[in-house]
Amino acid sequence: MLFSGTAFAEQCNDFTNVEMRKLRSDKTIDLCQFKDKPLLIVNTASNCGFTPQFEGLEKIHQQYKDQGLVVLGFPSDDFFQEEDDEKDTAKVCFINYGVTFNMFSPISVRGKNAHSLFKHLGDKTSSPKWNFYKYIVSKDRQTVTKFNSKTTPDDAEFIKVIEQSL
Repeated sequence: MLFSGTAFAEQCNDFTNVEMRKLRSDKTIDLCQFKDKPLLIVNTASNCGFTPQFEGLEKIHQQYKDQGLVVLGFPSDDFFQEEDDEKDTAKVCFINYGVTFNMFSPISVRGKNAHSLFKHLGDKTSSPKWNFYKYIVSKDRQTVTKFNSKTTPDDAEFIKVIEQSL
């Protein structure tokens, strides 16, 4: 069954009531389509010491997507480690690391210019203090668990929270 953006908006009255442009694409994704699914939201960067975490995030995506987990990546140059050209960001994600989860066009994730999605996450926990902060959001959108950059995608506590969110 297909829903228009308006239909999604009527069903989604939380912070995910936003439409985001996909990385290096004219297509957008209404995040309301992921209603009632747990989310793993990550702010990413192409030229960071934590960039190799893309591999682990892709493994998480492959392991848990059929159980409902939705991984959403948001490149940001807030820490001055993102490519200047979106095509170069896409190359790092899709070619260098084989990312298949949803990646979006670069946005601001902290400060007064932070996108509303990250403003909400920051209000619930804290704003990212560096690249690759990971936020696990419950199906009902009431619980947000934050993990910092140093937490790798194979960390036992991180995996535990993901599995509890399913």
